[in-house]
Amino acid sequence: MEFDIVSLSRFQFAMTALYHFLFVPLTLGLSIIVAIMETVYVMTGRPIWRQMTKFWGLLFGINFVLGVATGLVMEFQFGMNWSYYSHYVGDIFGAPLAIEGMMAFFLEATFVGLFFFGWDKLSKVGHLVTAWMVAIGSNFSALWILIANGWMQNPVGSAFNPQTMRMEVTDFYAVLFNPVAQAKFVHTVSAGYVTASVFVLGVSAWYLLKGRHVELAKRSLTVAASFGLAASLSVVVLGDESGYLTTEHQKMKLAAMEAVWHTETTPAPFTVVGLPDQKARETHYAVEIPWVGGLIDTRSLTTPVEGIEELVERAKGNIARGVIAFDALQTIRAAAGKPVAPEVQKAFEDNGNLLGYGLLLKRYVDDPRTATPAQIEKAAWDTVPEVAPLFWTFRIMVGIGFFMILLTGTFFVLSARRALDRYPILLRIAVLSIPLPWIAAESGWFVAEFGRQPWIIEGILPTAAGVSSNGAMSVLLTIIGFAVIYSTLFVIEMGLMLHSIRKGPAPDNDPEAILIPASIVPAE
Repeated sequence: MEFDIVSLSRFQFAMTALYHFLFVPLTLGLSIIVAIMETVYVMTGRPIWRQMTKFWGLLFGINFVLGVATGLVMEFQFGMNWSYYSHYVGDIFGAPLAIEGMMAFFLEATFVGLFFFGWDKLSKVGHLVTAWMVAIGSNFSALWILIANGWMQNPVGSAFNPQTMRMEVTDFYAVLFNPVAQAKFVHTVSAGYVTASVFVLGVSAWYLLKGRHVELAKRSLTVAASFGLAASLSVVVLGDESGYLTTEHQKMKLAAMEAVWHTETTPAPFTVVGLPDQKARETHYAVEIPWVGGLIDTRSLTTPVEGIEELVERAKGNIARGVIAFDALQTIRAAAGKPVAPEVQKAFEDNGNLLGYGLLLKRYVDDPRTATPAQIEKAAWDTVPEVAPLFWTFRIMVGIGFFMILLTGTFFVLSARRALDRYPILLRIAVLSIPLPWIAAESGWFVAEFGRQPWIIEGILPTAAGVSSNGAMSVLLTIIGFAVIYSTLFVIEMGLMLHSIRKGPAPDNDPEAILIPASIVPAE
């Protein structure tokens, strides 16, 4: 990696985002599982379900606190490292984040305290309501954050104001109901449900292997297998919808994910494995399944999957029009609010939506209007993300997703047959599978964000144009600081989780059963 301000800022945000996303999926899923367990307790009155709720709720609480702490850092980075991005799109991007804080996080944070400290102060139904409010708040947080992120992938409901040099909202409902954002939301929360299910599955399997807390473990396994199977199937279906929308709105990302170098004859094949070679612009040793690529990507046998080279040629034309928009913008800006010639205004209206493509030339020349054909060629190829990392992370994600269906389906059948502890080898596989949903979730986030490059806002603002004017050394020092702090937090998180799991559920008559250790309760 080059030690320039853009690369360092990208690396810092990627590091903090991927670390934060270690906690998000488990929070999303475990909040629902805990609420389900308490619902069963309220309906049946059986103490074992109350004990289960408290135990898994404790693990949720530990994870929740670390997730909040690491999430706050990411929002500060928008101002520190991405100040021009914040200026350019703050009117749009800031609104969902503000709503997330005021609506979802306040809801979540308020009721999480009532959940942990209200067992003996609220009625059964009242406490159950707090459990579901925590779960709803957690998922609402994801909704608003993914509305913001979905707009970065598909910037609808907005327009560029040449006078203020900012993007402005023209249709908030278009931003809110952005199909990319909605698809990302349901896919992401379903992945969180799978993560939590496999976590509960693996920990419960470990208890069965050790012969400890058997009744709690069996019931937890049953809940996790049932919920996990439904969630795993949902992830695949909703992931397919998310991929289909990528075909419509982010064609270059799709081409890179599938390593489609040239537009394929319809229906396109699907490359299962291979070695993408970006320099040679081909995939070596490709193993393909005929027709499947076209069916998955376009849901059609006649619609082509456009290749990277053809999309680069289109990008050249977009860059040329972006230069026209840039030239018109300079004239409009120079007029300082006074009327400009009609042909200048029309030139900007016709080409302004491609201004971002013109800004890609800033990497090679200060004034895009002076760019040479060779520089335009380079800028056009800059629209191609690195293919090999996208190709493989996408396949890792998909492969794990199908394995999750197999794993949760197997334990669902064992639960139905009351044979959960009959096959120790399967219990060991469940324990070893605990990290897999996290690997899949991180891979999916990588595909979504890395595949959008070189754009920080798809087709609107290049990543390189959004950074602050910090010194590279100051960003490098903060990266080192974050790495040290986050590593420490990770050790604390794992220590607390493993300690709580080894200790197991406290007896239900123990008042300490409902308390989170004071050392992890965040100070106001």
